[in-house]
Amino acid sequence: MCRASRLCTYERTPCHDQGMTDWRDYLGLDDTALFAQCEFDRFRASGPGGQKRNKTESAVRLRHTPTSLTGEANESRSQHENRARALRRLRLTIAVTLCAPVDIEAYAPPPALAAALLKPPGARASGRIEVMAALFDLLDASGWRLADAARTAGVSTAAIGRLLASDNEVWRAASERRAGLGLTAMRRG
Repeated sequence: MCRASRLCTYERTPCHDQGMTDWRDYLGLDDTALFAQCEFDRFRASGPGGQKRNKTESAVRLRHTPTSLTGEANESRSQHENRARALRRLRLTIAVTLCAPVDIEAYAPPPALAAALLKPPGARASGRIEVMAALFDLLDASGWRLADAARTAGVSTAAIGRLLASDNEVWRAASERRAGLGLTAMRRG
């Protein structure tokens, strides 16, 4: 996988023509299958939590071998809980990093994305990770211009902003993409 395809912009979609993978290849896998594609590291976490936290290797880092993306968790003293959190974080990282090509001319939002964009503020989207991946694909195809993406999806820019702001990691990833393209920072409503 070429490094250029990891953080797609609409100018780089030819990477997809070269057989590069996108989020759909990995997010459809169950946890066991995705975990099997990862290198698993345990380590001691520092910080609050008492002696047990500093003496046991309960922190977990997963490195997804096909993409080199990582997910890490160390909040719990339970390695099992940290592994589940690290897997969820890896899924989100895959969703906001690997893009799928979008044909703007023939675009219709996937049903889950359309439903999430029309939900009232504060409502959680079902299938959240896949919804965020589809939103990032649309934004990527729109050159990360919110107004263009909103027009294509048939919603307001506020709806897209609300969905991005519903998760701090998603907001941070979107802000980094826009900054990398020299676009103005988004305002959190």
